Amino acid sequence: MASWGLPGKLETDVEIKASAKDFHDMFFSKPHHISNTCDDKIHACDLHDGEYGKVGSIVVWHYTHDGVKKVAKEVIEAVDEAKNAITFRVIEGDLMKEYKTFLLHIQASPKSDGNGCLVHWILEYEKLHDGVDHPETLLQFVADVSRDIDAHLTSAEKASSGLTSKLETDVEIKASAKDFHDMFFSKPHHISNTCDDKIHACDLHEGEYGKVGSIVVWHYTHDGVKKVAKEVIEAADEAKNAISFRVIEGDLMKEYKTFLLHIQATPKSDGNGCIVHWILEYEKLHDGVDHPETLLQFVADVSKDIDAHLCK
Repeated sequence: MASWGLPGKLETDVEIKASAKDFHDMFFSKPHHISNTCDDKIHACDLHDGEYGKVGSIVVWHYTHDGVKKVAKEVIEAVDEAKNAITFRVIEGDLMKEYKTFLLHIQASPKSDGNGCLVHWILEYEKLHDGVDHPETLLQFVADVSRDIDAHLTSAEKASSGLTSKLETDVEIKASAKDFHDMFFSKPHHISNTCDDKIHACDLHEGEYGKVGSIVVWHYTHDGVKKVAKEVIEAADEAKNAISFRVIEGDLMKEYKTFLLHIQATPKSDGNGCIVHWILEYEKLHDGVDHPETLLQFVADVSKDIDAHLCK
């Protein structure tokens, strides 16, 4: 219950199955990944200044609350890694239209039986005037986000414990998100011009470049071996600079039952370049198959080569 007067505080506990550390890491070091877990609520978290997880750094959240798209610029006020705790102070954005101050404290505490954790949220605020509501719907919002993050983390944990798994990486580049996306969306046959030691060709087998359902064939050298991958364009979102390829034939199919590559380029909040987020999602044929960590490094290196070419 909020206290009387203009200052107030709301608290809630959310019981989740994920570990305290894994949950904390999403806000501490991977807040830009949270939109992958609940894109109907959180659309992006851009780094405005500093480094993720560092006290004094500034992040900008883009989210939809009460049916309205909103923005919150927040400074990381406090971090306690040992206690899986982090505090954000809102300094600009929609909340500042109604509140003089607004802090969000998040702490994940392991449960005594070792199964999951309790996420404790505190919203601490001072209203600008008595006509402002206490942020009870925002408290429900962050509880719902917590459950979405939990569902994402526990599904990933189940996947990684078996043959199905996922690898992710971020590559920070100077080129614009649109220019980078266009290389995979409409000009994949030009990528070999940027890194011919890695990608030798991308041939159109069926359909049109950038069209869902079209098929392309990549010729590339990975781990010192020339390889081929025939892929179908599974999804494309030009507004989000995102594209997904599903491998249907080629060398990867010798070791994996399924293999998808998701690529999304997100503009940085300061307008200088973008963050390229790669996800490799796959199912191994058997336990003897390695996770494709060298391929993850390969696509990161290709991203840097494309960036160097675009920035010439």
